[in-house]
Amino acid sequence: MLHVNVALPSGRTETFSLPQSSEVGDLRVLAQKSFQCGFLRLVAADHSVVDPTKSLQDAGLEDGDHLTAIAVEAKVAATERAFALFCPGGDRVVTWRDRDCGGDSSEVQDRLKGVRQIQATLDGAFAAILADGSVVTWGNPAAGGDSSAVQEQLKGVQQVQAAYRAFAAILADGSVVTWGQPDCGGNSSHVQDQLKSVQQVQATEHAFAAVLADGFVVTWGHPFYGGDSSEVQDQLKSVQQVQATCRAFAAILVDGFVVTWGDPDYGGDSSEVQDQLKSVQQVQATHWAFAAILADGSVVTWEDPDVGGDSSEVQDQLRGVQQVQATCRAFAAILADGFVVPWGDPDYGGDSSEVQDQLKSVQQVQANDGAFAAILADGFVVTWGHPLYGGDSSEVQDQLKSVQQVQATCRAFAAILADGSVVTWGDPNNGGDSSEVQDQLKGVQQVQANDGAFAAILADGSVVTWGNPVYGGDSSAIRDQFAYL
Repeated sequence: MLHVNVALPSGRTETFSLPQSSEVGDLRVLAQKSFQCGFLRLVAADHSVVDPTKSLQDAGLEDGDHLTAIAVEAKVAATERAFALFCPGGDRVVTWRDRDCGGDSSEVQDRLKGVRQIQATLDGAFAAILADGSVVTWGNPAAGGDSSAVQEQLKGVQQVQAAYRAFAAILADGSVVTWGQPDCGGNSSHVQDQLKSVQQVQATEHAFAAVLADGFVVTWGHPFYGGDSSEVQDQLKSVQQVQATCRAFAAILVDGFVVTWGDPDYGGDSSEVQDQLKSVQQVQATHWAFAAILADGSVVTWEDPDVGGDSSEVQDQLRGVQQVQATCRAFAAILADGFVVPWGDPDYGGDSSEVQDQLKSVQQVQANDGAFAAILADGFVVTWGHPLYGGDSSEVQDQLKSVQQVQATCRAFAAILADGSVVTWGDPNNGGDSSEVQDQLKGVQQVQANDGAFAAILADGSVVTWGNPVYGGDSSAIRDQFAYL
C-alpha cells in the first residue's frame, strides 16, 4: 500500500492509503469525497499537475509523498441530446448520450488540452475553446461539428456564439470565423470584409448579428431569420446590444431607441409601437415576441398577441419592472416590490391568477417552455403555467422549502435546497421524476439541463443524471470517466 498525504490550501490534510497500482484519479476521488470540495486538481511539490490517468507508480509518487489539492469548478455544456462536462483549464472533457449530437468526443479527446469554455449548437455539435486560442469541434458535422474547412483560421479565439446549426467565433483581432450549415449562418463570406472590430455576436435560429466597435451591425445567414438587415441598415448606428427571438433581432441603440428586423411574425416589425420604444434599458424575448423594459420601469411589447406580444391587459400593472422572464409563449415581469405580472398565452404561464396572492417578495423567476417557477424571499416556490410542464407543483410543494436555485429542462424543473438535496417536478420523461437517483442527490452544488435531462454536480465531485435517457439522463456507461477530469 502507498500512503499519500493530500492537503488543501487551508492546511487541512488527509492521508490516503491505496495500492501502488491504483491510478491518480482514484486518489483524487477519495480526496474529493473526504474534503467535499467538488472537483480537485492534485499538484506536486514542483507545482506540476499530476495526471489523473496515470498510475501512482507512473506518476512518480512514493510512500509518504505530499500533494496539494486545488478546487476547480466543473462546468456543463449541452446540445439538445448530449452533455459535455469539463473543468476550465483541464485536459479532458467527458461527454455522454447521443453520439450524433456530440455525446461522443473520443475522436478529439487527445486534442482537448487546456479547455477554457465549451459552446454548443442545439442540433448537435460542441466547440471547445482551448487555452492557446484554438478550437476543437465534434458532434453533428452538418451542425458545426466539423470545423476542418476553417481550422487554420481558428487562432486567438476569444468567444464562440451558436445558432441552431452553425458557429461564429470572435478572434482577438476582432474578426469573425464561421462554420456549420451555410444557410444557418455558417457562411459569412459575403460580409467578411465588414466583420472587423467585432464586440459581440447574437443569433436567431438561422442567422447571426455582429455588433462592431463603432456601433454598426453586420448580419448574415437566412434572410427570413434576420440574416438580411438591409431595410434598416441606415438605422443601425450606435448599437449597444442585440436581442433575438427565433427568427428576428432587436437592437438597442445608445439613445434608447430600438431597431428590429427579421420575420415580422416573430418580432421583426415593431412599427406599431415604435413611438413608445424610447429609453429602452433591456429587451427580453419569447420564441415569437419581444418585451422591452424602459427607464421608467414600464414595458412595451410587440408581435403576436397570443404569445406575449400584447401586454395591454396588464399595462397599468407594469410599473417598476426589474426584469422579465419568458416561456415560449408568455412573459412574467418581476416588479420592484417583489410582485409578478404575467401575460401571454394563459396555458403557458400567461395567467397566474390561481397563485397571484402567493406571488409576493419574489426574488427570481425560472421558466421552461410552458411554465414559470418563482423563488420567494423565504425560500418557498410558487409555480404556474402548463401543469404537464411543471406549472403544477402541488405534489412536491411541502418539500419546496429553503430553495436556493431552480433549473429547467423544456418540460420540468429541479430545485436545489439549502441542504444540498434536490426536488423535481413536471414531465417525468423530461427530468420531472428523480426518484431513481434521489438517494444520490446529496450535497448538490449545481444542476445543469438540456431539453430532456438534468446533470447534478455534487460536493464530492461526482455527477448524477436523470431524465430522458436519450437526452443524457443515463450516464452510467461513462460514470467512471468523471474521475479523470
